[in-house]
Amino acid sequence: MNPVDLLPILLIFGVMYFLIVRPQIKERQEHDKLLESLTRDDAVVTSAGIHGKVVSVSDATVVLDIGDKTRITIDKNSVARRQGEPAKAT
Repeated sequence: MNPVDLLPILLIFGVMYFLIVRPQIKERQEHDKLLESLTRDDAVVTSAGIHGKVVSVSDATVVLDIGDKTRITIDKNSVARRQGEPAKAT
């Protein structure tokens, strides 16, 4: 088999890496940075669309104040973004 015959297949995998895999890796790293930088009084939006203010942060969970003495405990990974930051287009 001629190595030139493999060139189109390698080219397809290269394009897929740069268009699909690499942006997902970068987005995941940015999300991890966001989760590490969460502090008390940050206004955040969850992936379910709930807006709230961070009351406390632990290793795996975040307690949000969502209004009038209402607090919920959510999984830390479900925090999508800080309020005021633009949502990323997918």
